[in-house]
Amino acid sequence: MRRMPMQLPGLVRRTVAALCALSVLAGPLPASAQTAPRGMSVIRDAEIEALLRDYMTPIFRASGVGEGVVDITIINSREFNAFVADGRRIFVNTGTLIDSKTPNEVIGVLAHETGHIAGGHLARLRQQVDNMQTMAIVAMLLGMGAMAGAAVSGGRNGTGDAAMGAVMAPQQMIQRTMLAYVRTQEEAADRAAVSYLNKTGQSAKGMLTTFRRFAQQVAFSKRFIDPYAQTHPMPQERIEALEHLAEQSPYYDKVDSPALQARHDLMRAKLIGFTDTPAAVGRRYPPSDDSLPARYARAIATYRSAPLPGAIAQIDGLIASQPNNPYFHELKGQAYLENGRPKEAVGPLRRALALAPNASLIRTMLGQALNAGGGDSKTAMSELTRATAVDTKNADGYRELAMAYAKQNKIPEADLASAQAAFASGDYGTARQIAERAKRGFKQGTPNWLKADDIATYTPPKLN
Repeated sequence: MRRMPMQLPGLVRRTVAALCALSVLAGPLPASAQTAPRGMSVIRDAEIEALLRDYMTPIFRASGVGEGVVDITIINSREFNAFVADGRRIFVNTGTLIDSKTPNEVIGVLAHETGHIAGGHLARLRQQVDNMQTMAIVAMLLGMGAMAGAAVSGGRNGTGDAAMGAVMAPQQMIQRTMLAYVRTQEEAADRAAVSYLNKTGQSAKGMLTTFRRFAQQVAFSKRFIDPYAQTHPMPQERIEALEHLAEQSPYYDKVDSPALQARHDLMRAKLIGFTDTPAAVGRRYPPSDDSLPARYARAIATYRSAPLPGAIAQIDGLIASQPNNPYFHELKGQAYLENGRPKEAVGPLRRALALAPNASLIRTMLGQALNAGGGDSKTAMSELTRATAVDTKNADGYRELAMAYAKQNKIPEADLASAQAAFASGDYGTARQIAERAKRGFKQGTPNWLKADDIATYTPPKLN
């Protein structure tokens, strides 16, 4: 599991700043979740990404958005939230994955976000923002004219106060109009999500569980909430509407398969093991709990905080229970690698890759181990080239590839890989600078020159 900073895409920054992200939350969105800081931490993990793909492939097919079109990005935040960035990205917090007890709950959340994408809601919201901005400018100019008139008249008979009201009232009306517009999109996304679940033979009960959870959280303050100032319908109203739709489905009582539930439990344990303190992991999964997820979480916590031999013993126990689980072998390789023993990491990582040959992140870790002394740089270069070819967002893979090229004294290729790493991380200024340098090392018109030129001339979309 890797963490990396990430800039929030432009469209989300713009719409969130004005309103809130189109989000699954059923109540008022906390400020910390609304703004999704510029340097937010993104988690990359082969096991979790594979599970989310398996969750969502049927939903994407049912919605018509197409496989491979939408990326799911995992945000390292314990807030329960998920939101869409544009027509290609869904962001989901680790808190959503940890707090969801069943696969169906996560699938319901992400089906809702898919409804926003399939409905083109962000594109429409952007147009609505533009329309509202125009209305706001007109209202402000009219109000300022009234204030100017009041100033000429000396503000007699309360005309100054009335003029100020003429400025403020349209702003409040515009805000309420915009929020009402977003509420209709949330309701539409709920209906779409239920239709996708029905098409794929799944229950909407998980969505209900999520909404009920939030209804309980905001119930104590409900009498202080203005229903018309929320971007989402009031929780109870939303629950009632969803109940009516969900209970009509012939799949309402269908539960997740035991195999899928087992993978979900391991995913939650993995996130807890990596993101909680060892003490918190021990409280959640005490030694008396001998389940596989509990042992997984404790093994991760042990390798992160205790001498390596104890962690390896626990990981070997996991492998003995499921010899063909690639992610247990990956964990063993990662434990060795991060404890400065790259040669011993290579074997487990090769085994993990043999069991999951399409896992580019495992292949990247293998390349890192080879780079760090577990093998030769040529082999590392080969593995990392394959990893980045299928995962162009793999900034770590490009960084390791740059190191492998540098060891082979292939400096232009190393510069190009460094530029690709910066680009994948969203650092476009650095990427352009390094790409310009890389271009000078390649013959004009060659594939590598063209790749470098694409980065050197890239201009990020402007926020309107």
